[in-house]
Amino acid sequence: MKHFVYKTLDELRQAAEELGTTNVRFETDPERVKAALMRKVRGRSFTLGNSMAIHPMEGCDGTHDGTPGELTWRRYGRFGRGGPKLIWFEATAVCKEGRANPRQLWIHDSNVDEFARVLEMARQEHQKTWGSTGDLLEPLQLTHSGRYSAPRRIIAYHNPLLDSSTNLPPDYPILSDDQLERLEDDYVDAARLAVRAGFRAVDIKTTHGYLLNELLGATTREGRYGGSLENRTRMIKNIIGKIRAALGNKLILCMRLGCFDGIPYEKDAQTGLGVPVEYRTPYRAGWGVDAENPLEPDLTEVKQAIGWFREWGVELMNISLGCPYNNPHIGRPFEKPDDGSYEQPEHPMFGVDRHFRVAGELQRAFPDLPMVGTGYSWLQIYGVNAAAANVEDGRISLYGIGRNALAYPDYVHDLLEKGHLEEGRVCKTLTYCTFLMRQKNHPLGQFPSGCPPFDKAGYGQIVKEAYHSRRVAKK
Repeated sequence: MKHFVYKTLDELRQAAEELGTTNVRFETDPERVKAALMRKVRGRSFTLGNSMAIHPMEGCDGTHDGTPGELTWRRYGRFGRGGPKLIWFEATAVCKEGRANPRQLWIHDSNVDEFARVLEMARQEHQKTWGSTGDLLEPLQLTHSGRYSAPRRIIAYHNPLLDSSTNLPPDYPILSDDQLERLEDDYVDAARLAVRAGFRAVDIKTTHGYLLNELLGATTREGRYGGSLENRTRMIKNIIGKIRAALGNKLILCMRLGCFDGIPYEKDAQTGLGVPVEYRTPYRAGWGVDAENPLEPDLTEVKQAIGWFREWGVELMNISLGCPYNNPHIGRPFEKPDDGSYEQPEHPMFGVDRHFRVAGELQRAFPDLPMVGTGYSWLQIYGVNAAAANVEDGRISLYGIGRNALAYPDYVHDLLEKGHLEEGRVCKTLTYCTFLMRQKNHPLGQFPSGCPPFDKAGYGQIVKEAYHSRRVAKK
């Protein structure tokens, strides 16, 4: 079903009012939009030259040993020239076993110099286009994919709903406390390598159902890393403490934090719509969920944890929702579902509203901790108008784009020169990027991901090959 039928900003604004999505508001004056998004953002130990960010967007285009590949270089060159002053480098595994696919980036002694060259290239491209890199920040996202590691899933606790969706038996082994403690050192080693490569910041990735995010919901786990909130945040606290002990203040600590897990959805056989899997209340698993209604957020523990993260040294946060494997409409309100997935179970405006509501509540609770907002892509060319309204109202510090960065990395030029974005270039949330991420019939075990509709030069042929390989595999 086509949801985005709006020809003007006024039509979209009116639809938001009629739907009751009161958190979706827009700045209509182009000059005020530019002024809001060009504001500098100041953290404890950094200043960003504007209020725009590129989310960590995986290209699945590294080599088998995790080294950035040709398309990785191309993507970060485009991002460097693009204009946002926060370029969040994509998920980079801290160990081989923690990779989500065979082409995910993975930093280690043998390839750290290549990471350094990619980073320097992106900075040079930014310098040539925008004149300065002193107000640019590029956090490297450090990750362990946990339950979504490939080829072997690695889990922190048994959540029956997640176990069912990932086909894991009740007796599937979980990581021991000692194993988790050893993994903390992998994060520290990766942080050391990030410093060697020239990064000034790292992100302790805690979102999308991956290991650290899963631990936050491990209320039924026994031992040092489960049960109480203190225990469920223990691994994060230890990682931060060990990084500080090893590196002092050489790194700015950031975090992309999933603030509402929700529950898995499945495709209804009759309607094709997404429906929540059967669940019982009170729901004692998951993170940021209302125990009596896990379809809705409860930010009580999230706020407590963010307060601790800030106290432990986190200086910049990126707010995220949901899990792309289980409930993609929550994290990425879309117009067209990924091939084989479910149709939107709600009007996408409700998903955008959820993002803005959660991020706004958290930013206002911690006004001195800059936060990056998510959920703008479905609004297409009007995402900048919504972002400006959120920045002006103090409901977020930075406007972040993910899918739209793949489609339209240089949008800042048009925003500044024309006062608006180009309709023919902006992301339409058609999920081709996700389709490519899900295709594994490639000689290297993973197709690279990008935006075929709006970056035909980079991915037009690739998506054709992906469809062909899928047809061959089905014969």
